[in-house]
Amino acid sequence: MRRGLTAIDAAMLLVIVILIVQMWLLTATLESYLAGQAGVALPAALISGILSTACVALYLFIRKVDRTVRK
Repeated sequence: MRRGLTAIDAAMLLVIVILIVQMWLLTATLESYLAGQAGVALPAALISGILSTACVALYLFIRKVDRTVRK
């Protein structure tokens, strides 16, 4: 049971780190876009999509581990 809770804690920490990176990416992209560099918007959107997918995958992992721990 303790290993499951440790895995959940680690996954939640990764989600927090990914969300912080996404916020930094949004800020840097917006700053570049407003400075006239429109070419950075598409790559940033793709990377943000990948990071969002990683968050969803970690969420599904957390749900699976939680169900296993509760049994």
